[in-house]
Amino acid sequence: EISGPLRGHDLLKTTADPEGVRVIGTLNNCAGGPTPWGTVLSGEENWNQYFANNDGNPNATLQAMNKRYGVGGGASSRSWEKYHSRFDLSKEPNEINRFGYIVEIDPMDPDWTPRKRTAMGRFKHEGANYSICADGRVAFYSGDDERFDYQYKFVTKNAWDPNDREAARTLLDEGDLYVARFRDDGTGTWIKLAPTNGSLRDWTMEDILLNTRGAADAAGATPMDRPEDVEVNPRNHRVYIACTNNTRRTAEQVDGPNPRPDNAAGHIIELSEDRGDAAATEFTWEMFMLCGRADDPSTFFAGFDKTQVSSIGAPDNVAFDRTGNLWIATDGMQNTPVAVNDGLFAVPTAGPNRGKLQAFYNCPKGAEVCGPYFTDDNRAVFLNIQHPGENSEGPDDPETLWPDNEWPPLPSLIVITKDNGGIIGS
Repeated sequence: EISGPLRGHDLLKTTADPEGVRVIGTLNNCAGGPTPWGTVLSGEENWNQYFANNDGNPNATLQAMNKRYGVGGGASSRSWEKYHSRFDLSKEPNEINRFGYIVEIDPMDPDWTPRKRTAMGRFKHEGANYSICADGRVAFYSGDDERFDYQYKFVTKNAWDPNDREAARTLLDEGDLYVARFRDDGTGTWIKLAPTNGSLRDWTMEDILLNTRGAADAAGATPMDRPEDVEVNPRNHRVYIACTNNTRRTAEQVDGPNPRPDNAAGHIIELSEDRGDAAATEFTWEMFMLCGRADDPSTFFAGFDKTQVSSIGAPDNVAFDRTGNLWIATDGMQNTPVAVNDGLFAVPTAGPNRGKLQAFYNCPKGAEVCGPYFTDDNRAVFLNIQHPGENSEGPDDPETLWPDNEWPPLPSLIVITKDNGGIIGS
């Protein structure tokens, strides 16, 4: 179901759904994240690739907005428009407006229809992860996974009541949407995306939620190097933003939070909300890690001795164990100066070993590691091995035969434990 402010909006109505309230499916779902009330959030990312013929779109405003989201003018790379007219923008111009949202799913209630939460903005969501605000409201952080796009935060209007799950399942329909502006001096502001913002006085709230990238452009947000997963450290409550790479940034475009041109290896930013409150509109930030080869002068590992750290590139998904160590899963490290298979890495965020990055697991060739998730006792970590052997040309020349030494290689969910049943990483 379509929920929130855009439910029933004219630009979400289609031939198949003239009321604009129900959409068939969800596309290109990326990272997932839990809510404190037990549902799961999934980000619709790279949904632009499924839609075709934007040049034939009869609505010029929508045509321009689609271009900002990366929609091509002609045939799509997926060719679905040849078989389903709803993916042809010259025939069904509003269908695309029903994608690009955070989707809430309740795994405990199979009768509860998943909701697209339009109040949280529309862009290429990597995912969404939460932090409880001082007043009981809930903040969700979400990166727009595109070169030169933005970091967002959504804060619910109402507080979460742990004793009222039914009310909790409506929290994501109302709230305030913000986008980050980083300053080179290590401070920053969460800019509220609303018509009350002077730069958006001519926009309606519905305009903002449908064309969130355009609103963030107008509001003066900081273009980032592909902000992907964002997680909150359970020990120090700081926010860690994985920027995976941006090889298109020039020397003239570098700034404090994106300090390297041709940033092939990516970096991780550590953000501290004012007074430690996730509802704050001001923050400070510092560079936690500039990824790459440890012997590269441009790399940085929170000030730790680089002769004692592992090299890393293309940070994508991140997670924390219960002691506050940051675990980093990579995607595309073989295409960085590190040039090895992707993997999972661990690094302390506090104490004398802050910044001491160590490799923990390397995945099969052609795969990426994603979705690291720890059990509550930290005695097991789950990992997804996605698209192993991606560049194989066939069974006669496979990159890998993961996981059972047979063709074809298969994506997998694995769990890692210690032989003695101990704490992972100890």
